[in-house]
Amino acid sequence: MGGFFGITSKNECLADVFFGVDYHSHLGTKRAGMAAWNPQDGLQRTIHSIENAPFRTRFTEIFSEMHGASAIGCISDTDPQPLLMRSRHGNYAICITGVINNAEELIARYLDLSGTHMAAMSGGRINNTELVAALISEKPTLAEGIHFAHAQIDGTASILILMDDGSLVAARDRFGRLPVQIGRREDGYAVSFEAFAYHKLGFEDERELGPGEIVRITPDGIEQLATPGKEKRVCAFLWSYFGFPTAVYEGVSVEAMRYRNGAVMAQNEAETLPDLHIDYVGGVPDSGTPHAIGFSNESHLPFARAFIKYTPTWNRSFMPPTQADREHIAKMKQIPVKELIEGKNLLFVDDSIVRGTQLKETVDFLYESGAKTVHMRSACPPIMYGCKFLNFSRSVSDMELIARRVIMELEGEEGLQHIPEYSDGTTERGKALRKAISEKFNFASLDFQTLDGVVGAIGLPPEQLCTYCWNGKE
Repeated sequence: MGGFFGITSKNECLADVFFGVDYHSHLGTKRAGMAAWNPQDGLQRTIHSIENAPFRTRFTEIFSEMHGASAIGCISDTDPQPLLMRSRHGNYAICITGVINNAEELIARYLDLSGTHMAAMSGGRINNTELVAALISEKPTLAEGIHFAHAQIDGTASILILMDDGSLVAARDRFGRLPVQIGRREDGYAVSFEAFAYHKLGFEDERELGPGEIVRITPDGIEQLATPGKEKRVCAFLWSYFGFPTAVYEGVSVEAMRYRNGAVMAQNEAETLPDLHIDYVGGVPDSGTPHAIGFSNESHLPFARAFIKYTPTWNRSFMPPTQADREHIAKMKQIPVKELIEGKNLLFVDDSIVRGTQLKETVDFLYESGAKTVHMRSACPPIMYGCKFLNFSRSVSDMELIARRVIMELEGEEGLQHIPEYSDGTTERGKALRKAISEKFNFASLDFQTLDGVVGAIGLPPEQLCTYCWNGKE
């Protein structure tokens, strides 16, 4: 995934950008970077790995290294960025969020046409941010170049540029799958993936960019360089999982959507829940909690935290370098509340079930701690397709997705012709999928939110949402 944040201001802004970028730490785990501009020093830039330490601890020296009234920063799950570029459009710092599926094809085409070269990283791979900058340079103006890059890219690319005059250029991806939001205060403007990041810094909402829209921003105002496109496909997973609870996208609150989503799930099960004799409803992991609260409120089943994660030292289970260590840390973090587990029938709501590996470990831990039964619910439909547009589930092949793998076990290749039936829990194939996963993971029962349910909980027109990972429709 990843996210960016920037400010153009009449006053020194590096501290505000530092905090704004830090508020995007939930969106990435690999690298982070910041760039600043001032008239004396021009553009400055620094990048650090955040795989084994959070952003704020890696950038504590930033205030002695650079300063400026305009600055940008990003959290990245992919390449090092922002990059400093010297081009036909002047000097600038650039960062992107998204995914480029046809990067190798575009690189080969660019190198053939330009007869030049691009810097290679380890293994010969090209930094996708540099690729976007190269595509932008193919056209005579910055706006034309960004529009050209959007048209050439198979995937998603939202772009934030810090120019060598202190202005910012922001462009939302072609179909608006990811948000780009602008805030305003007396001394300037902020650009952010997450609007709450600039709210905490005294900015008020100015506007949200439309799909493919491009703007240039100075401390004195916003100039539109390209109007929004007509087609919009906002990632529905922003509300289900990615978004921070306090975030608002397209006017829809993430936390409120999750409560509604859990309530819809409970309504769908209203007739069968009494037969399960549930003692407590809970969320797993933390992002499943608001869905579980909505489920609990609607079903009138008590909400409880049957186990607590110990996070003061190991706040993220992915931090250790090996998978074995990560699994060990994940297990060590879970501290049971025996009174809420022993002899109890528990129902947990997960935000999503991708591979299910850690979920099985959690369920085993609950049974080891004395649970009588553990029922599982997913706050979204079965994930049937690896994401083509963001980093969610991109690290796994389709056949590593638990739903796809079980379909192959049940019916082989023929089963892949009936994915809509397997997604639907009312069909025989849908029931077979849920039963097989339950047996594999030791769930007392399993069900998934429906596609109509999650779309209804978001409240936007279905045609404006990207639901590719669930139904394969772009």
